[in-house]
Amino acid sequence: MRTNPRTTAVAAALAAALGLAACSTPDAQPEAGADTGTTEQAQVLPTFEAPTLDGEEFTASALEGEPAVLWFWAPWCTICRSEASSVTEAAERHDGQVEFIGVAGRGEVADMRAFTDDTGTDHLTHIVDEDGRIWSDFGVVSQPAFAFVRPDGTFETVAGTLSDEDLDARVDDTLPVGPDETP
Repeated sequence: MRTNPRTTAVAAALAAALGLAACSTPDAQPEAGADTGTTEQAQVLPTFEAPTLDGEEFTASALEGEPAVLWFWAPWCTICRSEASSVTEAAERHDGQVEFIGVAGRGEVADMRAFTDDTGTDHLTHIVDEDGRIWSDFGVVSQPAFAFVRPDGTFETVAGTLSDEDLDARVDDTLPVGPDETP
C-alpha cells in the first residue's frame, strides 16, 4: 500500500498537536492542595517587583544572598487556610535562619488581608501577585505551593501541601552549607 507523504506529514503534525494539547488540559493540573510531591528542577530567581499587603514595595533582590521560603496561597483556598498554622510554626522554628514570605494571588486585596488576620499569618511579609506573573515565574499553577530559595538564587518549587517534617527538611536543604558540612 502506498502512502501519500503529504498525508503522513499532516497526520504527524495533528498527532503532535493533540499530544501537546493533552498535556495542558486543566485535568492534567494538580487539584488545589494535592500533595503531589512534584518539584521543579532548580531554577534561577526571577526578577520582580510587587506591593506587599502592608503597602510597601517588595523586589526579588530582597531575596538575594539569604534562604527564603515563598508560600503561594489564595484567600479563598480552604487548604491554604488549614495549613497557615503549620507555615507560621515553621517560620517560628526557623526564625533568624530562613525568611518565610507569603505570595497571595487569585483574589482581592481586602480578602487577602482578611485571610492573614483570620489565620494569624499577618506578621509574615505577604506579596500581592496582582497579575499572576510571580506565580507563573515560579512555576506555580495551583495553590498551595512552596518555592524554596537558596542563598545562591536558585530555587525549587513544590506543588501541594507539605507535612511539618517535609517542610522542615526542605527548609534545611535551602540553608547554606559550610565547607566541612554535607548537604
